[in-house]
Amino acid sequence: MSQPRRLAAALVCCLLAAGGASAQSRDPLALPDMGSSADTLITPAQERQYGEGLHQQLRAFGMLLEDPLLDEWLHRLGQRLASEADRPQQDFTFFWMRARDINAFATLGGFVGMNAGLVLTAETEDEVAAVMAHEIAHVTQRHIVRAVERQSKDSLPILLGTIAAIAVAQQAGGTSAGNATQAAITSGIALMQQRAINHTRANEYEADRVGILILQRAGYEPMAMADFFARMHRSLRSTIGEEAPEFLRTHPVTNSRISEAKGRAEGATRPLGFVPPTALRGPLHPLLPERIARDLDVDGTPDRSLFPWVQARLRVLSAESPARAMDELQRRNLSLGESLPEAERYALALALGLNGRAAEGLVELERVRESPPGVWLPLARAELLHLAGRQSESNALYAELTARHPGSRTVALSQAESLIRLGTPEAGLQAQAALRPLLQGRSSDAALQRSLGRASELAGDTIRATEAHAEAAFLSGRAEDALNQLQTLARREDLDYYQRARVDARITELTPIVLELRERGQRVSRSQTGGLGLRAEPRMR
Repeated sequence: MSQPRRLAAALVCCLLAAGGASAQSRDPLALPDMGSSADTLITPAQERQYGEGLHQQLRAFGMLLEDPLLDEWLHRLGQRLASEADRPQQDFTFFWMRARDINAFATLGGFVGMNAGLVLTAETEDEVAAVMAHEIAHVTQRHIVRAVERQSKDSLPILLGTIAAIAVAQQAGGTSAGNATQAAITSGIALMQQRAINHTRANEYEADRVGILILQRAGYEPMAMADFFARMHRSLRSTIGEEAPEFLRTHPVTNSRISEAKGRAEGATRPLGFVPPTALRGPLHPLLPERIARDLDVDGTPDRSLFPWVQARLRVLSAESPARAMDELQRRNLSLGESLPEAERYALALALGLNGRAAEGLVELERVRESPPGVWLPLARAELLHLAGRQSESNALYAELTARHPGSRTVALSQAESLIRLGTPEAGLQAQAALRPLLQGRSSDAALQRSLGRASELAGDTIRATEAHAEAAFLSGRAEDALNQLQTLARREDLDYYQRARVDARITELTPIVLELRERGQRVSRSQTGGLGLRAEPRMR
């Protein structure tokens, strides 16, 4: 076969693969597109399943940053914004990525990841809210599903047009036929690529427009989106010869995009002036998920006073190691001297505690004069008291915090971790008692299940420990490991009626998930290794 014909055959195969992937795949998630809407490709339940699977794999590879205080802040910010989106029935899960790259992303099922580096780079909470509103808009506008739908619809017409162009070119004969065929192939590939680029650009502009509206409704400054884009664009010009920030590679920013964002922000706020969210909306939307309606405080404008403390804690916990966090803080604070901001002193106290210098951390924490809202400062003191060996004072402070904030996930997890470090059966029983009220409605909380498993081990409750460890394994992307643990537990003779019913029910739920994962893994391994059934396991860094 001549080179032009080989190229033509390759193009036909590639385009057929792109156009027919959804129809030919045996994957149950890739349903055929019947031309009705994006909803024919994947159901909302399947979207959620995909997002949960990705979230679990990120946890398995150690890419998530999970901290109760930071999680609570991100959750409240995200839900304030999501409650103002056009699809209030959409459930969202907001989570931290440990990476210091400046980036954020959204995927199927309402899962939105925020890199630590983006929040550390932002100058205001409004800029972080702008990026989150942009990602929320990607979810509510169904951009991922629409992209798959668009590709499947575009591929066949472009394929047919390219084949026709190749047929005409072949009639010319000689060298001109080869050149014309190559030109037709190149044009077909370029058209496919350009359609993808145009669709991506359209998605980004639409997410900007919807995101600005969400920002305004939620009480944030709509101009923050344009400000953040402009700053990222300036950083691109200053990094000539260097790698561009991750945000700019996944969210291309142009002058026209910045100008349009500014124009929309001006139109959103200047005609009537900036209006607090309480004046912009009435009662909560009736389609809001119950969890959001219960957790969301909709009164008043956003409280931005916690943002410097979020950045301070994030700077410590996202560092490669406690020693590296200490080095970063010392270099950062060297120029500030005694005029250290309150949040920076808080970060220094945390870093000292993590480096085995809890007594020095307590001294530094005592120098913080202006406390942030909530439990941030007293919780840090309770943790440092425990690390310094002052158990009675730590326990008394935890008891006071529990009484003032009953049902607080943040306080309960912190107290449980402190008790677990003691390593005694009595401490295990106390940790169990602190965690047990959180179990209602939080079975998918990986941090809770890990702590409960360790606490139950200390308390001698091996049955509950195995159940909790199995749940933690499942939530960390190890479904087969979780199933094996539960099946081993089910063979014990000392389970009571309720324990056995609980374990059997969970085995019934996990079995089809594990079978599906095995089937998918087998298909992938065969397609990538020529049928040998071997798979290269990913290496964790």
